[in-house]
Amino acid sequence: MKAIKDSVHGHVRLGDLAAELVDTPAFQRLRHIKQLSTVRLVYPSANHTRFEHSLGVYHLARGAIDGLGLDDDTAAHVRAAALLHDVGHGPYGHQTEGIIRRATGRDHDDVAWLLTDADREACQVLERNGLDPERVASLIAGEGGLGALVSGELDVDRMDYLVRDAHHTGVPYGTVDTGRLVNELRLAGGDGADGAPPADPDDAALVLAEGNVPTAESLLVARSLMNAVVYRHHVSRVAGAMLERACERYLDRTDTDATAFRRMADHDLLVALREEVPALGERIERRDLYKRAVWVGLADVPAGTVDAGHAEERAAEREIADAVGVDREAVVVDVPSRPGLKESGSTVVVDGVPQRLEDASELVAGLRSAERSRWTLGVYCPAEHVDAVGAAARDVLGLRGVGARR
Repeated sequence: MKAIKDSVHGHVRLGDLAAELVDTPAFQRLRHIKQLSTVRLVYPSANHTRFEHSLGVYHLARGAIDGLGLDDDTAAHVRAAALLHDVGHGPYGHQTEGIIRRATGRDHDDVAWLLTDADREACQVLERNGLDPERVASLIAGEGGLGALVSGELDVDRMDYLVRDAHHTGVPYGTVDTGRLVNELRLAGGDGADGAPPADPDDAALVLAEGNVPTAESLLVARSLMNAVVYRHHVSRVAGAMLERACERYLDRTDTDATAFRRMADHDLLVALREEVPALGERIERRDLYKRAVWVGLADVPAGTVDAGHAEERAAEREIADAVGVDREAVVVDVPSRPGLKESGSTVVVDGVPQRLEDASELVAGLRSAERSRWTLGVYCPAEHVDAVGAAARDVLGLRGVGARR
């Protein structure tokens, strides 16, 4: 047993298998992937990595497993999946996930290709310890009742990143009682419901035991507040949108394929963008970011624009730039996905019956309303073009009202 001192959970104790997996190249690479990507341009202390986050997720998974009554083999697979859940991330994490998805058809939690083909060392460690790499990959993808513990509405991934991100940004909004959450998790059919252990954990549903509606609500509140103050801060959004455009141009202008791109570290990508896409790469490195020409809420955006996809966003950028007479690289349209709270689908036991949290909690409706009110569409450009780009964007995107910029 090896103990590692963690800034959030104290000592994280690794079993022999976990210690071997930590030493593989796939896991060590996570030291060089920042957890909060462009958010650290807003909060200078938010320099924590996916390496330490993954250790935290493993730690919380061990705590949850202790209360689920799993057999040794199943427990070992779940622990390995929790530890390895982020090894599929590309540089800058979620900021490049859309690019990688469009190029490969895979999200970061689809790691079967990595564990079975691209990184034989991690695969060999699993097999040498009697674990099936494909089963580990399926758990990371969130498949089955136990997959939900790694990737679901009540997953240990979310529990760790909320408290860790709050800790490192210094904001007081990510407070979550992770100890109670992991201790109160049950598999439907177990003692959270009728007291009998489930015949097959993979066919069971992960739920919070009786009396834990407020516990689940606390996770929703923390996520909603962190969205508002940290994850969707306008500076991070501007930088993230610029980064995505820079990465697309980098891939178009070089012979780097998607597989090589997704295995880059953050610093590798930043150097590459500075050299190959200097108009954007140098700005990102120096935090010389575009300004908001448009920043408008959901009520002032037509439905067709709210649901615009990647191709429509890029077409709008070209049309706005051409209307103003500026370089097409100087305009960025940023249309986030429709607001939602995935955690509201969590299952809690109420009066002996598993219920969706949104049906058991009156708080969910209010939080959903808050998410809708915070939703904003952005259009960004260099400061000298803000007024002209704003006017053209309101016309091209069909935005209502005159208060689109703030």
